[in-house]
Amino acid sequence: MVSSSVKHVAVVGAGWAGIAAAVDVCRNGHRVTLIESSRTLGGRARALPRRAHPNPAGEDAWMTLDNGQHVLLGGYAQTLRLMDALGIDAETSFLRLPLDLRDVQGLGLYLPDQPKPWNLLAGLAMARGWTLSDKRALLDQMRTWRKSGFLCAPGRSVADVCSALPTVVRQTLTEPLCVSALNTLSFKASGQVFLRVLHDALMGEPRRRAPKAFATSDVLLPRRDLSQIMPEQAARWLEWRGAQVLRQHRIERVSWNAGRWDLEDGHGERLTFDAVVWATAPEHALQVIRHSAETAPPNVAAHFARWCAATEKLRYESIATVYTYSAEASLPRPLLRLNHAPGAPAQFVVDRGAVGDPGLWAFVISAARGEKATLEFQVLNQARTELADQLGPQGIVAVQTVIEKRATFACTAGLKRPGPRIAPGLLACGDYTYAPYPATLEGAVRSGQMAAMAVEDMGGFKWKE
Repeated sequence: MVSSSVKHVAVVGAGWAGIAAAVDVCRNGHRVTLIESSRTLGGRARALPRRAHPNPAGEDAWMTLDNGQHVLLGGYAQTLRLMDALGIDAETSFLRLPLDLRDVQGLGLYLPDQPKPWNLLAGLAMARGWTLSDKRALLDQMRTWRKSGFLCAPGRSVADVCSALPTVVRQTLTEPLCVSALNTLSFKASGQVFLRVLHDALMGEPRRRAPKAFATSDVLLPRRDLSQIMPEQAARWLEWRGAQVLRQHRIERVSWNAGRWDLEDGHGERLTFDAVVWATAPEHALQVIRHSAETAPPNVAAHFARWCAATEKLRYESIATVYTYSAEASLPRPLLRLNHAPGAPAQFVVDRGAVGDPGLWAFVISAARGEKATLEFQVLNQARTELADQLGPQGIVAVQTVIEKRATFACTAGLKRPGPRIAPGLLACGDYTYAPYPATLEGAVRSGQMAAMAVEDMGGFKWKE
């Protein structure tokens, strides 16, 4: 549907939220300028420069790493729909795996590739390391959650809503799911957000796609770097439709201009737009909005102050990914749950040999604590201890460690997130604004789509000197 009034809309930030906003604004018939401060599109889900590691012949092998080992779920409905709209074939872009939370010994839950609810029932029946009583307890809890509509009081944590489950179920299922999906430890993570993720992954309807459907619980491993999978394709899609994509262009001030918005870069150049969607990380948005409030008229400054006050309450969690190389090494399955413990920080490991990088493993540490050297040392020891039989004859070395200090907001119980409206015609988007979801690519995409919808229904305010 094309709007009767064409607006010129800026989207600041070309992460997955900004990409989603720009695409939908463009599809609604508006002029779009997508502005990114980096050369590489994708935000926190992007490619890193190529890195080298030694291969058995002593030569350098080149690869493209992401800024962390991201995975998607088959239940990411809006992300997959966006890929469809951009002409991206998700079935060739990702390796599809049924949900598998087993460790290297095969202990834990695995959902076989069967229709719902038979996959869950079969997975429970086959779960190794769980007693019959453990399995019944989980089924009873699932019925309780379903009866409540997968809702709980806002102040309850994941530990609270899972307290009736046996210890082994919490340690091998709910706690690994919580820390990987919410990047927040279970004793402080939002029970409501966790239940929403659990519902969408385990109880949601499959998304029909030819020639087959992804189950909502499927895990999708990227076969290529994430910048190539969607952001770069989206940039080409936008430019083909007349949008402008500006790279290495940092915006430092936004100012009200009698019903429109001026964006000013570090060189003093100004661009004027009818509406602006701010799609950067919240800390950068805060920096710019605070700076802009200093010279804003009183009514604009009041809007800025209210939004900044809510955003300042966010707290952040780190994610570390330790990429390692071991010649002739392979894991029994592409994704393994690790036995996280003091001194063994990684919760999961991905065998990137399954997606074309033989010998390369990605150890993921959610809610990471510690410095790079310490985490590398601990992960290598964890690998030598827990995965000794899978290592190659030459041992294991760290190739690259990526630590995102503010990878996500802390998805804590009772958290009140900032809204998407900074001021009339100035909107924020990003996973931190989409309250039903944690900091995931799906939450980012949905927030961008909601911002694009809000552009269609902008309200103004009267000018005051």
